[in-house]
Amino acid sequence: MARQTQLVLRVASLASFLFILLRLFGVFKAQQQPHQDGLNEKTREIHIAAAVCGNRATQALVMMKSALIMCSNFIRFTLFVDSETSNVLNETIRLWPDNILKRMSLDMRPISFPKDNADEWKTLFKPCSSVRLFLPNLLKKEDSILYMDVDTVFLSSPLHIWQHLSKMNTTQMVALGPETQDYTIGWYPQFTNHPYYGKYGLNAGVMLMNLTKMRQFGWEKYVIHVYEQYKNRILWGDQDVINAIFHFHPEKLYVFPCHHNYVPGQCSITSLCQEAEQQGVYIIHGYADAFISDQLPALKAIYTSIQQHSFGDNLQMLFVNMKENLMKTPTSSCRTVMSSFFKLVLMVS
Repeated sequence: MARQTQLVLRVASLASFLFILLRLFGVFKAQQQPHQDGLNEKTREIHIAAAVCGNRATQALVMMKSALIMCSNFIRFTLFVDSETSNVLNETIRLWPDNILKRMSLDMRPISFPKDNADEWKTLFKPCSSVRLFLPNLLKKEDSILYMDVDTVFLSSPLHIWQHLSKMNTTQMVALGPETQDYTIGWYPQFTNHPYYGKYGLNAGVMLMNLTKMRQFGWEKYVIHVYEQYKNRILWGDQDVINAIFHFHPEKLYVFPCHHNYVPGQCSITSLCQEAEQQGVYIIHGYADAFISDQLPALKAIYTSIQQHSFGDNLQMLFVNMKENLMKTPTSSCRTVMSSFFKLVLMVS
């Protein structure tokens, strides 16, 4: 009986391991094989946008690096930057390996807001973060884009997020994840004094946008109207404006699972995102300086591992380093969630 039990456990463990490897197969393949058909990759390109101001250049570079090492698709980056940040970005990116530069493009644009109340929009929340509110008009020739806060890192291919564009119905124009899934720690249900989406509100750090539909909806008109109506009540700036819009127009929103935008609140006290435990985390969003402070060491360990990773090293080495760095952090709910995925990938290490 004991031998049968051991056999069942080994089979179950092997099955879990194979599932994870299959999910990551595309990533490993990208690390091991050169691009034989650049045009084919280009047809499946991903377009990522971000706003980078002040001292946020380092985090933006780590976000971009994580996107490039986690997939083989051609990625177009559009960054809205100030003059100081553009120099830092250019100096670093030009030193990246040729094989990386060949499967990406970079379009850096100056920060731009509507002429009316431009200074007010710029300081609405963190420097230039409200640029995301105006992307449909700033990128008039683009159909779709994935907007990322700079304090995010990919732990899976960006294609997993990008493919949700094809899953939206004819009405839905934006995909967002939940801010939290617990009333007792949720900011929106407890403290806000303005309309917000659903029970717990939305987090706007990972925002998949069908810009064509947003322009047809008259998105910027709604942004300005909502802001003028609630500007004395909002605290989280552009995210609050977005929440208010989808409170009144929930049919326009596509909600993706919590592990697509895994925020610190999902594990700071207890684990709230079942998808993360079962399928792994796709994107970590380290808001409130979670990647650079010592409040949540497990999340900082993941970020630091990616920051220190060299493009020439394979993905297996990155996962090994993540595992080692995680095990050095104190026991916590965040560490448990993060390590539940990597221990399957690295069981042979």
